[in-house]
Amino acid sequence: MKTFTLPGTDIVAPNIVLGLMRIADKTDDEIRELVRVARDAGIDFLDHADVYGGELHHCERRFAEAMALTPSQRDQVTIQTKAGIVPDGPYYDFSYEHIVKSVEGSLAALGTDRIDILLLHRPDALVEPEEVARAFDELESSGKVRAFGVSNQTPRQIDLLRKYVRQPIVANQLQLSITHQPIIAQGVSTNMLAEQQAHTLDGGGIVDYCRLHDITVQAWSPFQAGFFTGVFLGSSDYPELNAVIDRLAAQYDVPAIAIATAWITRHPAHMQVVLGTTSPERVAGAAQGSELPLTRAEWYELFRAAGHLVP
Repeated sequence: MKTFTLPGTDIVAPNIVLGLMRIADKTDDEIRELVRVARDAGIDFLDHADVYGGELHHCERRFAEAMALTPSQRDQVTIQTKAGIVPDGPYYDFSYEHIVKSVEGSLAALGTDRIDILLLHRPDALVEPEEVARAFDELESSGKVRAFGVSNQTPRQIDLLRKYVRQPIVANQLQLSITHQPIIAQGVSTNMLAEQQAHTLDGGGIVDYCRLHDITVQAWSPFQAGFFTGVFLGSSDYPELNAVIDRLAAQYDVPAIAIATAWITRHPAHMQVVLGTTSPERVAGAAQGSELPLTRAEWYELFRAAGHLVP
């Protein structure tokens, strides 16, 4: 498993993350097996959010109940969670009160004394960055949160936060897969008038912005064809792409999911792939893509096979 020190922190992180948004109805044994397989593969970075599980903090609580981590076991994993979505409505809330209350709820649900990384979960159009800064300062000084990041934010939204927030923004969690990749594809075809791909859907160069500012891109839904529209792996909607994936999987002697993972980990931005599956087999398969050395030609072949233009 490829690891790196997450810029802005002292956290040594794997380039694959285990997302736990779908464990609400899993048994304790199923949760433990999922985490065990991930840990055996070198994945010790766990992604949560306060809203995962249908009721606030439900998946966080299920994780804690199933794992019952000792203090030494807790020290062996990195726990990331998110705050900012209010399910009733729904709407977003980056106020001081909401952020602090959410973190307190996550700490209680997870049975831990600190969150390693807190992400602001989707942008709040009514954000008052001074409020965010006050919350971050309190959470950091009290030792309740070690590092801070965002999710689904544009360069200018991050710049607005950075004007007021003292702490580095260490991560930005963004949707990215071979088939859902405007944050990469737009830059390949800039200024091509007739091409949909050239339209600025990437937040104005968010990948390059994150590279410039040492912000780690965390790719969520790495196997989804679109916005929760089903996976592309094995889908009859993507015959050309799957033919290339299957050929490369046979060539490298790995499962197809490893090729889909490697397409992201091959990018020099040192991205993290956030797995949302609850299948231990798929976690183990995806982990094989951590260090898989796709060539430039193979990376671009997958890009083209997904339907993207290389001018």
